[in-house]
Amino acid sequence: MQNSGKQGTRSIAPHYLALGATLYMPATRGDLPEILRLEKLPHLRSVVACTEDAIHDRDLPAALANLERVLEQCRHRHVPFFIRPRNVMVLSRLLAMAGSENIDGVVLPKVTAENLLAYADVASRAPALRLLPTLETEDAFERRRLERLRAALEQVTNPILCLRIGGNDLLRLLGLKRPKHLTLYDTPLHSVLNDMILTFSPAGYEIAATAFEHLDSPDTLAREVELDMAHGLLSKTAIHPMQIPIIEQAYRVSQEDRDMAEKILDPQAQAVFKHGGQMCEPVIHRRWAERLLLRAELFGVR
Repeated sequence: MQNSGKQGTRSIAPHYLALGATLYMPATRGDLPEILRLEKLPHLRSVVACTEDAIHDRDLPAALANLERVLEQCRHRHVPFFIRPRNVMVLSRLLAMAGSENIDGVVLPKVTAENLLAYADVASRAPALRLLPTLETEDAFERRRLERLRAALEQVTNPILCLRIGGNDLLRLLGLKRPKHLTLYDTPLHSVLNDMILTFSPAGYEIAATAFEHLDSPDTLAREVELDMAHGLLSKTAIHPMQIPIIEQAYRVSQEDRDMAEKILDPQAQAVFKHGGQMCEPVIHRRWAERLLLRAELFGVR
């Protein structure tokens, strides 16, 4: 896959894993400059300001006016800043604003094979701008349509940082809202998530996990993050700052796994060896080991 490895000169996020728990907030927030300078939430790793589902139609002019002010003030931001445009027209307006070079990337909503290239055409005006397309339409329910989207992604010239999964939108299409004691993997979306992972991950695309909309079920959130990780999803949307430590605590690695990863990457390692009751094969497990050591560097060892 040609796009996931490109490094944009604008972005201050060196790797998809560095996104951690990405805090979503409405683009109408007046304190965005302070948040981006880490004055209010010093442990943030990435921020998305949303002009789509997070605001009413009537508030779009105010959101865009606020973003224009923010973009002029956030040159010295200390956290990657992404914007979710409402549509292609809003993306075009954002890129025409003074300070648009301070946008690290855009989260593209409700992406399909049909609308992706329209977004890509506008985004190409800023070649280093990272794209984070969101999988949250009926396309997710058919492997054939997912494969068409994968083919369309190959035509995009901007770097694609990762794909995001819009779990709540997908549940909405089914007329469902998950109970707070269930993870997304306990719903009919489990097979849909598997299809998306099996379609895009082997092609080299990183995938970020969906939001967990309940603020009073931290145990369920922690369980969902563990399942995200088991499915290879190592970044997740947070809808409130209180969710961030729960998500990022789960990203810490065990000392045993860290030791195993280091042994796998040892140039002198045997082709097959046992560690901690497990069989290790450096040729097979190299990618896992490299990602695990990066997680340890970013999030620590427990």
